[in-house]
Amino acid sequence: MKRLFYLLTAISISAACNQDTKQHTAQTAADSTIADTTAAIVLPPADTSASKNKFSKVIGWPEGKTPRAPAGFVVSKFAAGLKSPRNIYVAPNGDIFVVLSNSERSAIEKVANVITGKAKAEVAGESANTVVLLRDKDKDGKPELQTNFLKGLNQPYGVLVIGNAFYVANTDGLYRYPYRTGDTEITAKGTKIMDLPAGGYNNHWTRNLIANKDNTKIYVSVGSGSNVGENGMEHELRRANILEVNPDGTGEIVYASGLRNPVGMGWAPGSGMLWTAVNERDGLGDDLVPDYITSVKKGAFYGWPYAYFGQHEDPRMKGKSPDMVKKTIVPDVPVGSHTASLGLAFYTAESFPEQYRQGAFIGQHGSWNRSALSGYRVAFVPFKNGKPSGGVTDFLTGFIADPAKGEVYGRPVGVAVAPDGALLVADDVSSTVWRVAAQ
Repeated sequence: MKRLFYLLTAISISAACNQDTKQHTAQTAADSTIADTTAAIVLPPADTSASKNKFSKVIGWPEGKTPRAPAGFVVSKFAAGLKSPRNIYVAPNGDIFVVLSNSERSAIEKVANVITGKAKAEVAGESANTVVLLRDKDKDGKPELQTNFLKGLNQPYGVLVIGNAFYVANTDGLYRYPYRTGDTEITAKGTKIMDLPAGGYNNHWTRNLIANKDNTKIYVSVGSGSNVGENGMEHELRRANILEVNPDGTGEIVYASGLRNPVGMGWAPGSGMLWTAVNERDGLGDDLVPDYITSVKKGAFYGWPYAYFGQHEDPRMKGKSPDMVKKTIVPDVPVGSHTASLGLAFYTAESFPEQYRQGAFIGQHGSWNRSALSGYRVAFVPFKNGKPSGGVTDFLTGFIADPAKGEVYGRPVGVAVAPDGALLVADDVSSTVWRVAAQ
């Protein structure tokens, strides 16, 4: 059987000019070919002394300017003025929920102070901790209704509707609220049905949710509390995992482990396999370690913190757990090092051209532990029959204003497919949800 052979290539930097301003992009590219071999990747040597940092400076979008999509698509604002929109969830009835949440300012400053000696907080103030409802009943690309659906949360990220229940994954637990289809606000007090470990290195606070097809299981993603287990693995219990629970919070198992910071999750059309987008570790150089999207096999171990991208032992964990290194399986698709690949959505609609159908869109929030900016785009991986059928390409770009200065207009995070087939993209630092529609 033919399998994918992925080769991680060097960083490519391109520039395009128009009469208003110069546009620059710096992306980590991943090329792929089809070969009669098992999946493989060529990685540079690990170097614990080669780590570089370049924080981005958000300058905001000039009036009338938008991200860039390929020819045949139009980009517009679906919603604006939202304080740090992180994640987007489309309910069974077509209602669109946008989760407003950001890292605690003190946590951002702590990480930045340790690394650079001064704070680089991009999102000032407290987290909004709110879920906003947007309803576009006539499907004209402009919501007629916007409400603060649920407030008073604690760094929420994942939300989910199952029957008469509305679930929210706060950073410290899974909550269930009473819900009726068409509700525009929840005022009832929620019930905490599952404790989750809070806090984490470099803002690994996000807890995402997804249910299986018959809504009998919920999957909860929980990132690591450290970069590479430097605080002791006793502090990483139930972390760097995807957990599986019943809808009432009982029956918890570790579905998959060794996933440093899994955030986006989705079911691949054609195979029904769970996939996730994973942020890999820092401190090994510009081109290590590739973030990735991967199918999630029950009981599988993906390496963190002992190994990366298969059985490449992390030099900082050398000799600490050779058995776990041997257990590590290779993830499916590398999507660039330090890209902060957070969002993941499979295209299940039909309005986009054929080459995008069933494929995966990936919201890449962008790098900081790298000498040149990478990520800051929505990437795309084509799929066929539930499996990747090509390499990573650009889909939505133009977020980087000036790579030399580290200036960016915005940073994409969560992605979702709207009921009308458009792609919705949360741009947290610019307070915007973008809509990308086929012309």
